[in-house]
Amino acid sequence: MDDARDIVSRLQPRLHGIAYRMLGSVAEAEDVVQDVWLRWHDSDQSAIGNAEAWLVTTTTRRAIDRLRSAQAAREHYVGIWLPEPVLSDGPATPEQAHAHSGDISIALLTLLERLSPETRAAYLMRDVFDADYSDLAHTLGKSEAACRQIVYRARSQLRDASPRYRATPEAHRRLMQRFAAAMTDGDYSAMKAMLADNAELLGDGGGVVRSVPAPLRGAERIARLFQAVTVRPTQAMRIERVQLNGSWGLLRYFDGVLESAQAYETDGERIHCIRVQRNPEKLQRLPGAPALKAV
Repeated sequence: MDDARDIVSRLQPRLHGIAYRMLGSVAEAEDVVQDVWLRWHDSDQSAIGNAEAWLVTTTTRRAIDRLRSAQAAREHYVGIWLPEPVLSDGPATPEQAHAHSGDISIALLTLLERLSPETRAAYLMRDVFDADYSDLAHTLGKSEAACRQIVYRARSQLRDASPRYRATPEAHRRLMQRFAAAMTDGDYSAMKAMLADNAELLGDGGGVVRSVPAPLRGAERIARLFQAVTVRPTQAMRIERVQLNGSWGLLRYFDGVLESAQAYETDGERIHCIRVQRNPEKLQRLPGAPALKAV
């Protein structure tokens, strides 16, 4: 029993990290991990040679099944679907550090939606969790050669779609600080100057709250949108800089209630893409989240 508790405590962050990266949803990841622990509890543990391998494999397979169902549902999603953002605090244990290793940016999670569930799992296991191809073969029920091809194709797909710019964390932080100040002041010119000419904004309202129904492109249009939102004389606006999914982003509040979580892609000088999460269901794990309406 003590060994079982130790396994639960030690592997919980890693299993949740796998499921979250697969699904882009904290709630769905929690459901997957809970289901895996129930299966573990009901299994003949004495017959399992490697508990960690069994749990990781079972979590990955369960996440693949869950993602197949989720992708079918997302085809009917109202507006643009974006991953659920999470606050990124410093991991407290080596196990948590492992679970949070690799890139969990909103940009990457959005790109991963282009991959099939199986391909997504292979890519994450290999390039984020550094699994051997023999482990991939066992988990996916394929040969090692087939797994190498799957990972190669995934890397190619993501490389072709990935942005060509990079920013140091400090440059990104400084730009976020300046943009937050300009947004607070409603300074259209300052915001426009920090946006790339071909900047893009995507918003997820989930059909619950208003959001842009299609990508909004161009520095002028995006700056005008941000300026218009800030002009709410009856509501006090506050912008907070936070670490979202491992990178600096912004939380925007009106009258103390969280209105949106905003993830930014930058080159350190200009903002190239903004992903605005407004779906109340996907904001629930962030401070000051809006109350959900009873169904």
